[in-house]
Order: sequence, then structure tokens, then C-alpha cells
Amino acid sequence: MTFNYARIQGREISYATGNPKGIFALCWRMIYDGQMEKGDEERFREIDDWFKEYLPEPGPCQRNEAVITYFKTETTKDMLEKLKPVMCLLEKYKKPYDLIYTNFVGEIIYEDKWQVAVRAGKGKENL
Repeated sequence: MTFNYARIQGREISYATGNPKGIFALCWRMIYDGQMEKGDEERFREIDDWFKEYLPEPGPCQRNEAVITYFKTETTKDMLEKLKPVMCLLEKYKKPYDLIYTNFVGEIIYEDKWQVAVRAGKGKENL
């Protein structure tokens, strides 16, 4: 079976979306809470900066709309590989996460070559 979309998400629920937080939100929360060591924070920031440079930020995200983003598996194998060190950080700090592959993402409100953004639902029942 082939899956069209992938998402790395934690098991903490986002107050903004009512759905599990994505990998970037998990790491930023650890930084804001002072849980991440300086060297790990610097490594994460380098990876985050790379994504900001090479991956367009969806308009709905820029407008702080309640959306969930998924990578397109066909075009983002390298990006998912680039996130492996971030997944290692989640493991180091014992932050549970799941790598979700799916063909069912919900209502797509933004799409580019690498990703989609979907309208966030009321919670896990929409995943």
C-alpha cells in the first residue's frame, strides 16, 4: 500500500488545534520550558531554520489559523530524513511521538509541492 501523506506528531494535544502537536511544536515547547540543553537547542534551531528556508510556510499557518500540516510522501523523503535528528531529540527527552502515514487527512485548505495544510477538527476523531 502506498501512502500519500506523513506527519510526525506527539501525544500532547495542542490547545490551538485540539489535535496532537507536530514535531516542531513539541521541540519549541521544550525550548520555551527550558527543558532542552543548549547544544540540542542549537541543533534543533539549525534544522528549523533549514525548513524555514526551503519549505514555504502555508498561508493558513502565517495567519495563525488552526491547521495541521502533513508532508507529501512522494516529494519529501529527504525532508523526513532531515527530521531524524529531531526525532532523536524527542527520544532523548522522552517525548513520545508517532510517525503517521495516511491517505486521509481531512479538508485540505493549502497545498504546495511538498505539503498540505488541513483544517483542524475538534480533536483526535479527525485524524
